[in-house]
Amino acid sequence: MTTSPFPGLLAAVLLLAHPCSAQERKRVVAYVPNWGNLSEFAKTIEFDKLTHVNIAFENPKDDTGELSFNPRNAELIKHARAAKVKVLISIGGGSASSNEELKARYEKLMGEEGRKAFVEKLIAYLEKHRFDGIDVDIEGPAITGTYGGFMEELSKATKAKKLLLTAALSKGYGGDRVPDAVLGQLDFLNIMAYDATGTWDPNRHGQHSSLEFAKEATKYWTGRGLDKSKAVLGVPFYGYGFGPAFRKSGYSYADVVARFPEGHTVDQSGETIWYNGIPTIQAKTKLVMDEGYGGVMIWSLDQDVKGEKSLLAAIDGVLRPKK
Repeated sequence: MTTSPFPGLLAAVLLLAHPCSAQERKRVVAYVPNWGNLSEFAKTIEFDKLTHVNIAFENPKDDTGELSFNPRNAELIKHARAAKVKVLISIGGGSASSNEELKARYEKLMGEEGRKAFVEKLIAYLEKHRFDGIDVDIEGPAITGTYGGFMEELSKATKAKKLLLTAALSKGYGGDRVPDAVLGQLDFLNIMAYDATGTWDPNRHGQHSSLEFAKEATKYWTGRGLDKSKAVLGVPFYGYGFGPAFRKSGYSYADVVARFPEGHTVDQSGETIWYNGIPTIQAKTKLVMDEGYGGVMIWSLDQDVKGEKSLLAAIDGVLRPKK
């Protein structure tokens, strides 16, 4: 082994030869709901702007823990794999915390008696369908005393198989019941920094996902011990209407820009729809870069538009600016 008389120069040459070694690409994690026409939507996804896709959602069909599988998932998996984008299956979702039958089922499967068999079935499911990992989107009232033990068991099993384990959590919706130990078991955490208000609170008008709210959410989880490199900041591709614009379903970003030609430049349109326009999405992505966080998560990709008004393009433009 020889030693260079100019170690600093050698390091500079190596850095120029391998620029990616200085700073690895940030994660861009997109949730893609599978209740729509996923087969067609998969053909339109700009996979070059993504690193991970989370298919949302599949859940236990019965108390044995067997997960459902939407046949349309296969088309998305095929396209993602061709683009070398990792694909995870996401379990849970809103129905796991609002549907009493499903919530009770998860409580039983994640409990001491059921968790080992449930984890074994999850691992077999991931291998059968060739997923790269699993995203646990158990939130709100579905996070109980069983959560920590379940995540520990699942972490051991995924690591043994070299599969990814991630979770989606928010500061205010059950996050305080998640044991700190879980944060070290995850490959990364999708931080749900949105829904500060919404259709469930129609008199509380205002922004549901401000830049300040994003800062508070990321600081909360890193303050509890989550490594910054594992903190993936969630951004919304949707908004909520208040006053005359109120509707229970909310508004996709695509819906907003279709109604308001300049809607992509602001965070509030009409009377009154609050969401994230391009400047705020760019500011949040810059926050990720400046603070050394692990990346950006999107809920949900199907609510974006193509072209110059695209929020995904705005994220990509900050993370990978064109020279």
